[in-house]
Amino acid sequence: MDFIAMITGFVQPLTTNQSAVTVKEVEGEEGALMFEVLVASEDLGRVIGREGRVANALRTITYAAAIKEGFKVKLTFDSVPE
Repeated sequence: MDFIAMITGFVQPLTTNQSAVTVKEVEGEEGALMFEVLVASEDLGRVIGREGRVANALRTITYAAAIKEGFKVKLTFDSVPE
């Protein structure tokens, strides 16, 4: 499964600057995939959501897909450096 495409597909509709959305795989713990979701600074609040609800929903969906593949996965959210 292409996790980067899946995460990008969920995050882009939430943002106003869709071209700034970047998902990178970064070094994680052994046996775990870790992805860093970068968005424009004005969109970071939209992606995280009120009290982190949107971010937690994205983590849950990604975690469920990863379990089917036999992986653990973690997501982090940040803004694109300007």
